[in-house]
Amino acid sequence: MAAATNPIRLFVTHTWEESEDYGRVFEYLESPGTFYYRNTSLPGVARQGGAEAEREELRRQIAPSEVVVFVPGAWRRDPDLVLFQLNFAKAAGRPIVAMEQFGSNGDLPRPIAALADEISAWNERDLIDALRRRARNVQTSRWETIEFKLD
Repeated sequence: MAAATNPIRLFVTHTWEESEDYGRVFEYLESPGTFYYRNTSLPGVARQGGAEAEREELRRQIAPSEVVVFVPGAWRRDPDLVLFQLNFAKAAGRPIVAMEQFGSNGDLPRPIAALADEISAWNERDLIDALRRRARNVQTSRWETIEFKLD
């Protein structure tokens, strides 16, 4: 089946609004133009009914996903909510790809590092390869090409 007709379903952690990191994930995924995905996370969905209703909505968003992407921006806003999302993802058998801290060498929080199946750098190639590995067990074997100009 062609990739365009069978996109990878992914959920990106959020705290009911789009953080810079949340948007950046999709910029990286769309930049090569050859990675097909379906986003199951809906940070702008109207929430009503309190904390348990919010958690039920998050379960509904995570359930159809094949892989969950952790973004540090969400953790800084509401660690408890993000931890709930990741714990539910693990309980549902979804692999977790954790993004490194953007623009710093800081380590991921311990609970995140313990739950992550893979940690990805902030570049399109690493992220897309990690998602393919974790969602579909597709091993990529790409080689770096360096061009030298002789003057």
